[in-house]
Amino acid sequence: MIEVRYFAWLRERIGTNREAVQTQAATVADLVAELVARSEGHALAFEDRKSLRVAVDQELADFAAPLSGVREVAFFPPMTGG
Repeated sequence: MIEVRYFAWLRERIGTNREAVQTQAATVADLVAELVARSEGHALAFEDRKSLRVAVDQELADFAAPLSGVREVAFFPPMTGG
């Protein structure tokens, strides 16, 4: 079981800030493919993956990151600073 967390507009589109997901996904990209199939909100949230960032167990990662042993995956838009 993986805890999936959503921030900013992803949370708004999906309708929750977190969900527990039972998955066989090998990578973050595989997990996203499973999530997109869950609902229209999920599909809309992940429509433009180039505009998303991901953290795996609170470490920045990319969509090719493996999920073996992972407890949490978080998705969020790019952060701006200034």
